[in-house]
Amino acid sequence: MSASKKKKLRTEGGEKLTERQLAEQKEAKKIKIYSIAFGVVLAVLVVVAAVVGVNRAIQASGIHEKNTVAASVGEHQLSNAELSYYYIDYVNNYANTYGSYLSLFGIDSSAALNEQVYNEETGETWADYFISQAASSAQSVYALADAAAAEGFTLPQEQQEQADIMASNLDSYATLYGYSDTNSFLKAQYGNGASKTSYMDYYRRSLLASAYQESHQDSLTYTPEQIQEADDADPVKYSSYSYAQYYIPVSSFLTGGTTDDSGATTYTAAEREAAIAAAKIAIAPLTDSSITTVEALDEAIAAMEINAGSESAASTVYTDQASSSINSNLSSWVTAASRKAGDVTCIEIPTTVKDENGEDLETINAFYVVLFNGKNDNETELVNVRHILIGFDGEAQEDGTYSDEVKEAARTSAEEVLNEWKSGDATEESFAALAEAKSTDTGSNTNGGLYENVYPGQMVAAFNDWCFDADRKSGDTGIVETNYGYHVMYFVGGAGQTYREYQIVNDLTNSDMESWYQGLLENCPITTGDTSYMRKDIVLSK
Repeated sequence: MSASKKKKLRTEGGEKLTERQLAEQKEAKKIKIYSIAFGVVLAVLVVVAAVVGVNRAIQASGIHEKNTVAASVGEHQLSNAELSYYYIDYVNNYANTYGSYLSLFGIDSSAALNEQVYNEETGETWADYFISQAASSAQSVYALADAAAAEGFTLPQEQQEQADIMASNLDSYATLYGYSDTNSFLKAQYGNGASKTSYMDYYRRSLLASAYQESHQDSLTYTPEQIQEADDADPVKYSSYSYAQYYIPVSSFLTGGTTDDSGATTYTAAEREAAIAAAKIAIAPLTDSSITTVEALDEAIAAMEINAGSESAASTVYTDQASSSINSNLSSWVTAASRKAGDVTCIEIPTTVKDENGEDLETINAFYVVLFNGKNDNETELVNVRHILIGFDGEAQEDGTYSDEVKEAARTSAEEVLNEWKSGDATEESFAALAEAKSTDTGSNTNGGLYENVYPGQMVAAFNDWCFDADRKSGDTGIVETNYGYHVMYFVGGAGQTYREYQIVNDLTNSDMESWYQGLLENCPITTGDTSYMRKDIVLSK
């Protein structure tokens, strides 16, 4: 579990589910979770009405759901009803996340999950898969919550208030939906056996687990010596590289060949060797010592005979790429310590093909011409910045841009906001207040428009360039245009840490958090039980 992924380990909970259902009822747009009825035809229809009534009463009471153990997590036994909270919320969030892409995963949104096979080899259905994921989520939450309790960590005030709001919202949703009480409402969402008491236990436990994990992560610190040791162990990892590459397939030079009745063409070893030789001759001008810039490389590429008549033949330029993002065939050359700007090379890409006799032939598939443009050690200091986004108010044009009138209106509004700030206290605090009142950026308009630890290249170009202007100083303001609108900027200052240090600390934190988390899971093993009373027949319907 990486710290970055698990830091926000908290349930999306009932409010997400009910909000989506509200949207479905009122707007008929969003995904909704439906439970289909079991189409069971009784072989014997002579049933005493009183017995039917008793059976229905038992089903409605949730006795089976509340008393059948679906999973054991550490010292805890979760009933079908309790595991259903994790299950329904997991399904709900999965559907909400992937929406129209569900079919790409093999999910038919109009069919029941227990009627769709997830794993052909094991016969596991999608319902089985989601239940297993729900069990893993439950294990994570209980492991963290138990560790929190052992340490005396209690739910912080902010999360306690969040839980109180949730409890109130559940009552409001129950009334809005027309249910007699909150328990009835939750049963409709999660199945028989659900209740406000058990749901709030689930919700608070999830909040506690998330808060405890975040607290532990925030407690991790590293000395300069530890940071340097990690840097020395893998210096390539924390630098960025700029280069241009051009791909030349050997197939562009193949001639001859034998085509069979099915249309497949094979080439002899001699024909392939001839193509490779021709490719090397054609590539030679690209690796000449005079080729030291992208412009010179692209000029040589355009002059190649195979590119005659092409107006788009050129190299692909990469700027400040992490070593992990570089093509594996090129990485060792690009990241070599001896590499310097202007170096150029040709790298062979091997492959195995069938020759005219159907035998394996080790040969060359293609070549990469690579021009090195430089290395960035990422010693730039991170920055903290606030902004107020004045988004474009109106429909975008067919090409995705906005009319001059819409842009001018947004810029005028941005200037008015900046002038309003200047005419007031003109402090960081007053800027933050304006951001919360006027910014359309949902990612920052609840925290005063603040973005912390911004690193080079993280933000869109114009925003980035303003932040990392060499002359930028604390308290600077300005207006920047991006595709999102106009940003009223306030430069808070440097974050006191370089991007290189930031990457190293992030890696150390992730590694330590993963080890810590896995240790908690080992102390809280999970075994599955009887899940027959969970809603496996859910249908995801648009």
